[in-house]
Amino acid sequence: MAELSVRSVLVTGANRGLGLGLVQHFLRMPKPPQWIFAGCRDPKGQRAQELQNLASKHPNIIIIPLEVADPSSIKAAAAKVGEHLGGSGLNLLINNAGMVKSNTLDTETLEDMSEVYTTNTIGPLLMGQAFLPLLKKAAQGSPGSGLSCSKAAMVNISSIGGSISSFFGWDIVEAAAYRCSKAALNMLSKCQSLAYKEHGILCVALHPGWVQTDLGAAAGHPPPMTVDESVQGMLKVLSSLSEKDTGTFLDWEGNVVSW
Repeated sequence: MAELSVRSVLVTGANRGLGLGLVQHFLRMPKPPQWIFAGCRDPKGQRAQELQNLASKHPNIIIIPLEVADPSSIKAAAAKVGEHLGGSGLNLLINNAGMVKSNTLDTETLEDMSEVYTTNTIGPLLMGQAFLPLLKKAAQGSPGSGLSCSKAAMVNISSIGGSISSFFGWDIVEAAAYRCSKAALNMLSKCQSLAYKEHGILCVALHPGWVQTDLGAAAGHPPPMTVDESVQGMLKVLSSLSEKDTGTFLDWEGNVVSW
């Protein structure tokens, strides 16, 4: 299996959980990316301390202030990433930032539904739009035909909770806003795959498993998987993707998840 080899990657929500795990695993690669852009809402806050410590030891980590629910923040982040990359493009965009509100269907509110949907669905839409020029540039600058994550790719971290044909975890947590936002993210991933294929960009939705993160524990039950297990699996899957996989919904083991 080919090793995932990227010159540049951007991970949103990189200060904790899966985002931080992804940054750590990119650093451990035999050939780490030249640029690891770590997007987080409050780079100087307490919750970003571990990321700050990591960045102080690794000059290839560039912390980018990024609030995915704020179009002006996304625009500023794209400009900053573009400056660092100079004339080259961005190989891999991982839309990882997400949120959950553990409401029941009866207690769901307009405000919570809107907030969750804005972060989980509209954020990846706007990120895709803002970073498309840099992804296109990476695709154009990569040799060979076909699609791959080493060339240019947009990866949306989704959830089996967004699978309409599955009712995974319903008896534990209803979280209708989260489920609806991830189902919509899956459709967005499909739309992006159709729109961006001609530009040489691979697009997938990825279910990371039920992972031991703040978000994963929001249901009040201990999740079975560690961040390391999830991230190792996801990176292995990303290294194996090709043109036939664009527009699919996969899990951390590479299995197709039903829509």
